[in-house]
Amino acid sequence: MKTQILVFITAIMGLSFTSSEMAYPSIDNKAFGEGEKLRFRVSYGTVDAGEVALEVKPTSKKGNDGRPLLHAVGIGRTLGAFSLFYRVYDVYETFIDKESVMPWFFKRRVDEGGYKINQDYEFLQHRKLVDNGEGKKFVVPMGIQDMVSSFYYARTLDFSNMKVGDISEFKCFMDDEIFPLQIKYMGKETVKLRSGKIECMKFQPIVQTGRYFKNDDDVVFWITNDQNRIPVMVKAKIPVGVVKMHLVEWSGLKKELAFK
Repeated sequence: MKTQILVFITAIMGLSFTSSEMAYPSIDNKAFGEGEKLRFRVSYGTVDAGEVALEVKPTSKKGNDGRPLLHAVGIGRTLGAFSLFYRVYDVYETFIDKESVMPWFFKRRVDEGGYKINQDYEFLQHRKLVDNGEGKKFVVPMGIQDMVSSFYYARTLDFSNMKVGDISEFKCFMDDEIFPLQIKYMGKETVKLRSGKIECMKFQPIVQTGRYFKNDDDVVFWITNDQNRIPVMVKAKIPVGVVKMHLVEWSGLKKELAFK
């Protein structure tokens, strides 16, 4: 009996040490931090149809073992006449681990022309699970991203040795599924914005053709070729034309944008 008790106590202690000494990923994040604000304008043809605003805020919320987090909020909405016949107001929130740039909590509130989605995910990274808040848990790899944290995590990737055609990939959990997100490096280009010209790296996401896009290159985007790694323009070909999203306002960057 004493032996059984000793084994039980040892097992409990082992679980405790395992929790406190969990080997979490560690990332040297030089791209973004608390206080960063980005605003993008979404255009259809020559008309501004909507905007997307992203902000990184402080938070008292903690991950497992009291890990400090950042609170990133993204809001997308239609503008002007577009709101009259198809109003969009979407809010996405994620709580990102400061050290590993992986999410612990995710919140999604979608309202698009009366179509609504409400999601509240808890990323139990230390247990390699995601709780969807509706009684289901999904097995995932540690470090898996959500829809918003993917934007920030991708900016921390090392592109310094990439060659044209190289593909980067990481996993994202959305709509109760694991998706591999892949981006192909297409080389460097100078992009002209309303604020001036800036050197960028061009990428092409590997998209699923047949549903929304006809060809692999129907979506391309450009990110600044500097420490910030900010997407400054996205172009997407859709059946009824071309939608473009471009950076119009920014503040709280770790490094000033270098316009030519």
